[in-house]
This record gives sequence, C-alpha cells and structure tokens, in this order.
Amino acid sequence: MYTLQETEYQLHAKEIAYKLDLLKYDGIVCVSGDGVLVEVFNGLLKREDWDTAIKVPLGIIPAGTGNGLAKSLSDAVGEMYSIQHATFAIIRGHKRSLDVTTIMQNRTKFFSILMLTWGLIADVDIESEKYRWMGRNRLNFYCFIRTMKLRKYHGRVEFVPAPGHEFYGEEVKDRGSMNTSKAQGCNSAEVLHGGYQGPTDCFDHSDWRFLEGPFISVSLFNVPWIGEDAKPAPEAKFSDGFLDLAILKDCAKATLISLLKKMSDGTHVKSPYVIYLKVKAFRLVPGNRVENPTKGGIIDVDGEVIARGDGTGVRGKEADLMAYGSPIQLVVDKGLATIFSPR
Repeated sequence: MYTLQETEYQLHAKEIAYKLDLLKYDGIVCVSGDGVLVEVFNGLLKREDWDTAIKVPLGIIPAGTGNGLAKSLSDAVGEMYSIQHATFAIIRGHKRSLDVTTIMQNRTKFFSILMLTWGLIADVDIESEKYRWMGRNRLNFYCFIRTMKLRKYHGRVEFVPAPGHEFYGEEVKDRGSMNTSKAQGCNSAEVLHGGYQGPTDCFDHSDWRFLEGPFISVSLFNVPWIGEDAKPAPEAKFSDGFLDLAILKDCAKATLISLLKKMSDGTHVKSPYVIYLKVKAFRLVPGNRVENPTKGGIIDVDGEVIARGDGTGVRGKEADLMAYGSPIQLVVDKGLATIFSPR
C-alpha cells in the first residue's frame, strides 16, 4: 500500500513532510530531482517530533536535472546508475545513514544534504535556468559563457579542518570575528523554538583557519556527485561527519576549462589551482565581484538560492532566506538521517 502525493508549488514537499502522519508509513520516496528531497528533509526537521521523524527512511527515484544523490548512492557500491536500479534499491529496503548540515545566519536556519556553493558553480546552476528548454545541455552551454566572461569574487572563508588537513590556510587572529561564529554554533538552541536545533558542538578559537579571495568558486559537498556527469568531491562520504571543501583559485581560462572537464571524474582536485580538504565546520563571508564591485554573487544550497548580492537579477530579494554579505556558518551532524541505498 502507498499514498501518492503530487507537489504543486515550491516548498509544497516541505509542507507535506511537516504535517504527515508518519505512523502510517515505513518510508518516504521522492520521484524527483534532489530539490524535492531536500524540502522533505527540511519539513521533517521543523517538526516538534523531529527526532522521531528524521529516522523515517527516505528514498529518491531520479527524475530531475542533477540527480546527484541517486548517482552518488549507485556509484558508492559500483552499481549502474538508473531509474530502475534506484527503484529496486528502495524495494529491497537497504539503508544507510546520511550527514545533515545545518546552515545558520543569526536566527535563520536551513538544512542541507548535498552542497553549498558560491561563485562559478552557483552562477551556472542558477542563472542557466533561463535555458532550461535545452535540458541538461543548458549547464554545459552556460558554463562556457561564464568561463569566457569569468567572474571572480572577493571574500573570506573560515573553517575547522578535519584531522590531517590542518596545514591549509592561516590561523584566525581576529578573536572578535570568531566569537560571532561560536555564538552561532553553540547557542543555536537558544534562538529557535520547535524543530531540530542543529549541532551544539563548539570549537576552540585555535581550531579555526582562514583563506581570503579572490575566488572563482567556493563549494562544500556532502556527497561525491552533484549530477550524473559531475563529481566535484571524489572523497566525500555519506556519514563521516565532514564536509568536503573545494575552492577554485584564480587561474588562466584555458586552465579553468581543463579543470571543469576533469570534474567529470574528480581528477580536478589534483590540480595546484584547487584547494580540496575536509572540514568539521565552515563559515563564509561572501563579497562582491572583483571586476564589478557593485555586484555580488549567488549562494546556492542544494539547487536553491538562499542569498544573493546586488545586481544578480535572479528573483525579487523578498524571496531570499538569508542576507548576502553577512557571515553564513555550516556545522555537520554525523549520520543524522537515513536513506534507502543499494546493497
């Protein structure tokens, strides 16, 4: 027995998951792209009974543009990626745990399972929507345009590296800046009522490191694949308690084109123009474009815009969940969710 529910508008899946009588079901399956599944996760974590709700297994039958989670699940066990294999995996009922990332800015929170990206990858993902009639080719087409008219962004990233990655970046000296970070991570239970509050892990000031731009792209990933032919985080694991941070540094356009091609199999991370490491926590302070200081960028989480700078011309600013330019912090909760998985 099953219940079929069609979504009718953006965030409808979040509303369904928030109100759903979970005692009636053994799992929730999304026939969609990754975005609908992310909405379901956010709906479950907003519930008063979130600690029980998030234990309900979730499944994905790929029917979107990116399908990064379904591709990652198949690839992890060496199984062919297809709609049929994803369906059989759900029927067989095998499960695995999945990290959940809490994205915070002051009192505002969003829960992510795939990625946060800012710069080139975010610009391509979001701005190529106007070419959706081209299908998946829209991404390659618009990526070429953005590479030829390359944008670079001022900004700063701060992070707590995983063991073995402490040699990246410089030690944070501005203790006042870190007080803000720690307040967002440690006092999260005090600023929201109802629903999941996010991890309460606190990191010492000395744990944090930083890098400053200009950047071409800054991205954090929870799974290896973000699309059927894009593997930007080859070392990402489903439930290791870390995010994979990938930063594209300033380089010649010919070098950048080569790096983007290598992203199809993950070998781009071996380039000296790519910084690739695992982090426990992360903080982004996005700035404006180097070549046009009056315009900002787009912060894309799991395929949705959560913040945008001036001059991006995407949608009305009333739709923004967070403010562009203010610090945005990410903290990982290891293995919080459960998903249906092959074998």
